[in-house]
Amino acid sequence: MTKVVLMQSIESTYTEVSGKTYFVPKRLVKAATEAVGDLALFYEPRAGGGRLAYLAVAQISDLQRAPDESGDCIAHLSNYLEFTEPVPHRRPDGSYWEAKLQKADGSSNQGAFGVSVRRIPDDEFSLICDVGFSAELFEGTRTDRPGLSDPPAVFKRPIVEQLVSRKFRDAAFARKVRTTYDLRCAVTGLQIINGGGRAEIEAAHIRPVADDGPDSIQNGVALSRTAHWLFDRGLIAIDDDFRLLKAKGLLPEGVERLFDPSGQVAVPEASHFRPHAEFLRYHRETYFKG
Repeated sequence: MTKVVLMQSIESTYTEVSGKTYFVPKRLVKAATEAVGDLALFYEPRAGGGRLAYLAVAQISDLQRAPDESGDCIAHLSNYLEFTEPVPHRRPDGSYWEAKLQKADGSSNQGAFGVSVRRIPDDEFSLICDVGFSAELFEGTRTDRPGLSDPPAVFKRPIVEQLVSRKFRDAAFARKVRTTYDLRCAVTGLQIINGGGRAEIEAAHIRPVADDGPDSIQNGVALSRTAHWLFDRGLIAIDDDFRLLKAKGLLPEGVERLFDPSGQVAVPEASHFRPHAEFLRYHRETYFKG
């Protein structure tokens, strides 16, 4: 097994489900096959400038041949988790996290940049993860947390053990969702800060983890505690146009006064952060009592 970096465009023309599948062209199937059972980093440009950054990590569970007999494959992912802090592709000193991206004379290796599935050594992989998850790794354990301006510490526990820890994953997912939604409930529009300065907002999985839902931002939505309770019990849902659906005759009395009068659910402007239609459809078909 070997670890790899997967280049994933935010405007991919292939049918991919965030946190669940990844398209592998025929010429790169060999590298992807070597990584089955191991971990992969996701590396992609962000909208509005095309800056490259490492954004997530996952395990490659298996590869399946595409049905069109092209030789292409679909990689199935597990334990997908987005970084709380996107990691720019260059270190603070200007060098690359991946040594192969830089030639001996210090110039960029453009050929390596063009490879959408590329192998990465364990030590480089660990350092990138350490920076991407620094907020969770060092929460409550030290005051000198590593940032992009500091040399990152190495994982004190094996990476796989850390990434499959439910406590760790819940903390990372919650931080990502809460930050992306600006600590504001998508259904009520309220941003309530308690006396201790903490936002009363929760990160809800659209397709539950118990139903094989990934810890990806496209499978999450920020909700107040009340809205979260209603959503989990299928009393409210979200349609593909991000409008609120309500179970007729089943909502507690007076609760509708909390909803945004427009009926629109407030989702992020960037399309790659919005709830994925497949997860919304799963919630409606499986849980919604409409």
